[in-house]
Amino acid sequence: MHTEIYMDANATTAVLAQAAHQAQHTMRALFGNPSSAHCSGLQARRLLDQARARAARLLGTGAGRLMFVSGATEGIQTAVLSGLCAARERRDSGHTGADLLLYGATEHKAVPESLAHWNQVLGLRLQLRAIPVDRRGLHDLQALRAMAPQAAMVCTMAANNETGVVSDLAGIEAALQHSTACWLVDCVQALGKLRLNLSATRIDYAAFSGHKLYAPKGTGLLYVRDGAPFTPLLAGGGQEQGNRSGTENMAGIAALASVLEALEDGYSFRQPAALAAFRDRLADSLRAAFPGLVFNTPFGHALPTTLNFSVPGFSSKEMLDLFDAAGVRVSAGSACSAARAQPSYVLEAMGLPAWQTESAVRMSFGPAADETFIDAACQRIANCGGALRSSGLLPPGAAIAPADGVFQLHCGDACSWLIADAASRCCIVIDPLADLLDRLVATIEGHDYQVLAVLGTRAGLAPVRAALALRLGARLQTSDPSCDGAGWPNAAAADAALADGTRVATLRLGPRWIARLPHAAANVYLLGVCVGDAVDTSAVQFAFTGHEAGTLPVDPTLAHRLAPVLQPRTLLCPALDPQGMIAASLDAAQPGDAEAHAMELAPNEIDGFLLAHPGTLLVDVREDFEFLASPPRSWEGPQSVNVPMGRLADQIARWRLAEPGALVFVCRSGNRSERAAACLRRLGHAQAWHMGGGLAMAG
Repeated sequence: MHTEIYMDANATTAVLAQAAHQAQHTMRALFGNPSSAHCSGLQARRLLDQARARAARLLGTGAGRLMFVSGATEGIQTAVLSGLCAARERRDSGHTGADLLLYGATEHKAVPESLAHWNQVLGLRLQLRAIPVDRRGLHDLQALRAMAPQAAMVCTMAANNETGVVSDLAGIEAALQHSTACWLVDCVQALGKLRLNLSATRIDYAAFSGHKLYAPKGTGLLYVRDGAPFTPLLAGGGQEQGNRSGTENMAGIAALASVLEALEDGYSFRQPAALAAFRDRLADSLRAAFPGLVFNTPFGHALPTTLNFSVPGFSSKEMLDLFDAAGVRVSAGSACSAARAQPSYVLEAMGLPAWQTESAVRMSFGPAADETFIDAACQRIANCGGALRSSGLLPPGAAIAPADGVFQLHCGDACSWLIADAASRCCIVIDPLADLLDRLVATIEGHDYQVLAVLGTRAGLAPVRAALALRLGARLQTSDPSCDGAGWPNAAAADAALADGTRVATLRLGPRWIARLPHAAANVYLLGVCVGDAVDTSAVQFAFTGHEAGTLPVDPTLAHRLAPVLQPRTLLCPALDPQGMIAASLDAAQPGDAEAHAMELAPNEIDGFLLAHPGTLLVDVREDFEFLASPPRSWEGPQSVNVPMGRLADQIARWRLAEPGALVFVCRSGNRSERAAACLRRLGHAQAWHMGGGLAMAG
């Protein structure tokens, strides 16, 4: 059994066993309404009061209000509404000048979004302004001090959810010494990790979320300083002493109280020194597994439970796919924005270079972690590094067997292509992208290829070619003086005739040939096979067009030029692929036609489908390193194969010659497998299927 190593505690945590037990007990035996006057209600009220008293002791709330809410978002909304209603009252009474709403540049998006929302709803027209941070992620206190007199509200974090950076709350308080602004502190990541004594500060509002510390989702706390302005977000029955209406979530509150009891007992959770030792062990494992890794936050002023790092040459998504395949759950930043696949705005605000913001990975664990858990995590990290080495993407690795065929490398919507010959250990690069240079070099060096040429379908190749040439050194066999602006060797002779009689120059790559077909301002490169020593132009396998995938059928000029020299099975390989089409052909169905018919199989249907359709080929389209890092699946065997998405176009060309039977594609989440099945169906292969939801749903 491949157990999960959950290292995304800053996003959420499993519910503590005793907390889950307490919630179930409350639902069964203490289900009364705490507002009721009978015995059942009184029992519930006692539980509620005891939970609040425990939280007040732990947080040092003193005479301040402490209310149970649904989570930090509700707490933040309530605090922002309260602060802005107070600002409106001050303005209406004639006090002007406080027209700024300040928030830390690295705040969770819940804060600036709440400020913007209530600023608009209340019609205040105050100006939102970010408090800058330095390269360590700490607030610029000088800038805050300068803006504080004009601030109506100031919002900062106790500790950052992406980097673990612990804010200088004392320094912020000093900067606000002469300000009348309300001060909200997001304490979500602080609970259980930092000592808090809220009543000893001038913090007006502090928001907490239970599910970040082993309590169920839908639980949280909001502290309001005694005397701070307050406007209820929810009005109605007057629960929570009129602070927050709505019948209390007694099961959730009971569970949260159980977690707070574990915090208070002093031994259920690890102390900061032990957590820091765990972090150091994880850091050592990461450094050993991934050469060149950098940590994006100095450990000296960060939570001991958070590591934020970047690995040169690998995007956040690639690293998440690798860790996920190995059963290690990590994230690229805030869980609320992870699906957007954008660079980390937190690291951008810190002024880190683009490669770090685009490659960032967050690894976080909770204070309940133990030695066994950390041991297992370190071993999985080592396995992940080994998978990259075995794939030829990290030095020093074992000798990688050279591969034949066509590789597609993606960067955003754009593609680079690499054509390789194993026997001669030579390759040709088409349309290299600056952002893919690390991956191209790693692939070339990992397979020990020599580069015969670097070609471009469009203008603007020279700077990237020069950068690639510098990185490749002696591996690049052609120099700039011997090539034209597109990288084509000037010495190449027109030694072949296409089907329409056009004479073209060709380059030989083992048993294959590649020819350039000039067209308008672009170049098209044709790839085919040789017959003996002769160039056989009767069967063009690939055409690298420089166009966007799927646009050729509606590009009459180029389609007319290509039609006489291509075959129906020739694959058109794009330079731009925003829709993830992979490849196309002149007679392929348009995007949307095939997707509407792409068949989806539920994970629990796979075994039955394979039994009912003997000869079905199960195709795992995850990258090599994901496949190597993952445990074997029950269906893996002679009828299963790993074909990474970057090799799929090459495999499709083979399938179109061999006419395979049913194909079932699988990947981690179902996204890549759906694209693969749709591509095959567009190209006329009706028996293409994919596993809906991917391996994540397969257990």
